[in-house]
This record gives sequence, structure tokens and C-alpha cells, in this order.
Amino acid sequence: MSALSTVLILLQGVVASAFFVWAQGTGRNFGFHTPWLLLLLLPVLAYVALEIAGRRTPMLSFSYTGFAGGLPQSLPEALRPAVLFSAGLGLAFVIMAAARPQSEDAAGNDYSEGIDIIFALDISGSMEAADFKPNNRMFVAKEVLAEVIQERKSDRIGLVVFAGEAYTQVPLTLDYNVIVNLLQDVRTGVIQDGTAIGDALGTAVNRLREQTSKTRVIILLTDGDNNAGSLPPLEAATIAQELGIQIYTILIGKDGPVPFPAGRDIFGKIAYRDVNVPINPALLEEIAKKTNALYFRAEDRDALRRTLRSALDHQEKTRFEEAGTAPRRELFIPFLLFGLALVLLERVLRWTRFAEAFE
Repeated sequence: MSALSTVLILLQGVVASAFFVWAQGTGRNFGFHTPWLLLLLLPVLAYVALEIAGRRTPMLSFSYTGFAGGLPQSLPEALRPAVLFSAGLGLAFVIMAAARPQSEDAAGNDYSEGIDIIFALDISGSMEAADFKPNNRMFVAKEVLAEVIQERKSDRIGLVVFAGEAYTQVPLTLDYNVIVNLLQDVRTGVIQDGTAIGDALGTAVNRLREQTSKTRVIILLTDGDNNAGSLPPLEAATIAQELGIQIYTILIGKDGPVPFPAGRDIFGKIAYRDVNVPINPALLEEIAKKTNALYFRAEDRDALRRTLRSALDHQEKTRFEEAGTAPRRELFIPFLLFGLALVLLERVLRWTRFAEAFE
């Protein structure tokens, strides 16, 4: 290889290195979106190395070539390795462009203000009572609850469901779409029937006890009296009071007999019979009072919506710090243009006076 080609190859290497230094300086965490495409560099580099190191077969054979040893190389012949290296380097940059080089801008922290809320929803069989239009208590409670959740901004919300026992359906989250989607899966009859208000409050308190926000709230939605579970409701309320957690209670449903599903008639339609659902508004009122909160009664959809909004809209909010999302910066265009420029340079040289060096 001639000294001139060596210098030009080194110069191209310096330029390529400077290009990478620039790319890494555009942001942090420089990398490739599809790094496995970089494996294509191996055959390209191998081919270029073999071409540069290989010898061309002479066009004429001589019995004695000693006299030619001292002849100087032509300029195209001398620059042939550098031109081949330029083509290989250009193709390598095109491959790297296909792998989508990216850098990440510095991410700041986002701040928002909100409260921590756990909704405790009764899913006992009595929630199938059809005194809420257009369907039943469960249908309307889920629908209104989804509306109210979607209206919230920056509140961390969770969901506890209960009947004869209680469990967490959704832990505290800012992803309201997740809550609403999982809320749609909630239905009666999936766990032992009953109304374990105390256990529901205990489960909700456990979800809030480690949170450090100024305002931690439980919204209890039920249509009955406590008749199951191992934790007495007032004892759960006392624990919540000691932890500074408020419990807003909402009694769902109307007084007196309410229509309740009782099988199907001869035409296949749902038949209803009037049933008295035991309620205990005094208990719910005492739970709310003990935790410095309020008790509400909701006998229709509009009343339920109003009470939920009233319980939530005047709470003191806490400023939360959240990690911001760092945007990714695409760098494939500079890589592609640089690679195509080198490949085009090699093509132009092949088509001009350097053509003889590649014959």
C-alpha cells in the first residue's frame, strides 16, 4: 500500500471518529435502536480488507519482471486502497443508519399536585338491585365511577372491591385508563357473597398507610350493612383516624323494597321481585365522622355523581415529583448522508480516470 493511501485512510478514520464524537455529544445514552443490523458490518469490513490486501492478476505475463520493480505506481493505482476503504466506510455508515442511531436528551422532573384515593366498591349480590336506571346499582356505580376517575388530574387512585371478603383490584396509580379498564371487569358473584365493610376498609388503609401525601382518602361505596369479614368497621375507622386517613361513605340505593332479579319469565326476560335490602346509615355516618369526613346518600345516578365530586374536589393536594420522560433524538439522517457521500465518491472515481485501477 502506498504512503499516500495510508495517509488518506488514516484521514478518513479521523473524520469517522470525529463524526461519532459529534453523535455522542448530541445527548446522553447514544446507541442504536436495532443493534443486530450492525452484524452486517462484518462481511463488509472483511470484503474491503481482502480487496485492499489482495493482489491483482497482471494482464500480461513476462518471463522476467525485474526491470519493472523500480517503476513508480500510477496515481490511480496508488490511491486504489484509499478509494476501496472509502467505499467500505460509506457502506458501513449506511448500515449504521439503517440500525437507527439515537441519543437521549436530558430529562427533567415533572411536578404535579394531587391526592391519594382508594375507592372501595361493594360488589355483593344486592348491588344487582334494579332501582338505578338504566340498569342496576352495580352498572351505574361502575359507569359513574369511571367518569369521575377520568375527570381527575394528577391524583393517585386505587380500587378495592369487596363482598364477603375484600381484595385490591388496582393499586395506587396515575394511569387512569388501567383503572377504568379493570373496573369494567368487576362484577357480582365472583367471590363469596356478603358485605365485609370492615375488611374493605382495612385493605384500603393498608394501601394508603405508607404514602406520604398530605391527603389520603378512602371513598366507600356500599348499599348494605356489615355482615361478613373479620375486622369490625369502626375498628378499621379508628386505625384510619390514627393514620390521618379520611373515609367518605356513600350509601347507594333507595329506602324500602327494591326490584331484584328473580330468574326469567316464560318469554326469557328477567323477572323481578321486590326485596328489602338491609342498610345501616348510622354505621356509615359514624365511620365518616370518626375520620373527619362526610357521609352521603345517593338514590340515583345524578346524586351518586354529585356526592363523588363533592367528596373529592375540596381536598388539599400534595405536590408530587415524577421522573420526566427523556425524548429520543434520531440521528440516522446524518449517518446516511455521510455514508452515501463516501459511496458516491467511490463510484465517481471508478467512472473517471481511476477506472483502470479497478479493472
